[in-house]
Amino acid sequence: MSSVPTDLFPHPIVQAPMAGGVAVPQLAAAVSEAGGLGFLAAGYKTADGMYQEIKQLRGLTARPFGVNLFLPQPETADPAAVGVYAHQLAGEASWYETELGDPDSGRDDGYDAKLAVLLDNPVPVVSFHFGVPAREVLDSLRRAGTYTLVTATTAEEARAVERAGADAVIAQGVEAGGHQGTHRDVPEADGSGVGLLSLVAQVRESVGIPVVAAGGIMRGGQIAAVLAAGAAAAQLGTAFVAAHESGAHALHKQALTSPLYVRTELTRAFSGRPARALVNRFLREHGPYAPAAYPDVHHLTAPLRKAAAKAGDAQGMALWAGQGHRMARELPAGQLVEVLAAELAAARAALSDGDAR
Repeated sequence: MSSVPTDLFPHPIVQAPMAGGVAVPQLAAAVSEAGGLGFLAAGYKTADGMYQEIKQLRGLTARPFGVNLFLPQPETADPAAVGVYAHQLAGEASWYETELGDPDSGRDDGYDAKLAVLLDNPVPVVSFHFGVPAREVLDSLRRAGTYTLVTATTAEEARAVERAGADAVIAQGVEAGGHQGTHRDVPEADGSGVGLLSLVAQVRESVGIPVVAAGGIMRGGQIAAVLAAGAAAAQLGTAFVAAHESGAHALHKQALTSPLYVRTELTRAFSGRPARALVNRFLREHGPYAPAAYPDVHHLTAPLRKAAAKAGDAQGMALWAGQGHRMARELPAGQLVEVLAAELAAARAALSDGDAR
């Protein structure tokens, strides 16, 4: 099995492209400078907004980095169900003194315009979430010199990624914080996600392209474990939320290790798609009733989440977090990469020492 290009990032550590303002240029630059692979999140941004962040990042580092795109979503939501949910959220809008967002604000996230920018101004790496891009898209990026990755949550999805011609697949376990990158949003499958180590093993035996493991990884020893299971690198998101350069709200960073938040849960409450977050009041009250309607619900709740953050109320925010959130460390991102790399080296040395005995 081939591996990811070591000239792109010497340490097998990828910073997850967390949308919503977390994966800012400063964070990506610090990770790349330390020998990992930093990522920008183009999700929820305009094509020009993405381009401006790419220019800013290039001014901060000459090292390789990546940009993540969301695939356009099919129109499968039931407008009546979204309307019922909007009615339920009316009290939240009144409490935070804001209006609910327009659920019909767009489904394609400016996908074509962003692709055009990335083909005109190629970046080293592009990854995709929520589906598989067309083969022509992946071929065009390859001709432009861009390395491509696509998220998969099952072995079947990983095979679809390989058939489409991606250079590597990101195997995302159910432990991962934020949105599950399932290729189709099937409500009947809620709660049936596969744990990371099992998923890596299944994907490793299903495809011949490199596998990047993602989901709940917070320590170098865990990176060693997924590498031993067949992954070529590990992608960490929650571990970088608390980093000094992260664009996450201060309340979000604090919540990761706060005793007020004891567990995470996959929920549709904030966006209409399954996503793992710390369990707070909003999730408890609205999660059971949120429809399968992405990005409709995302647009609907966006003003509420912004108003809650402005009011300093973490109970109304989307506190995305993986299952390992209590292990978060508030460090500069570059130092965190160095610590993870040292922990990885120690774990590998211990394994080699054990094998030699």
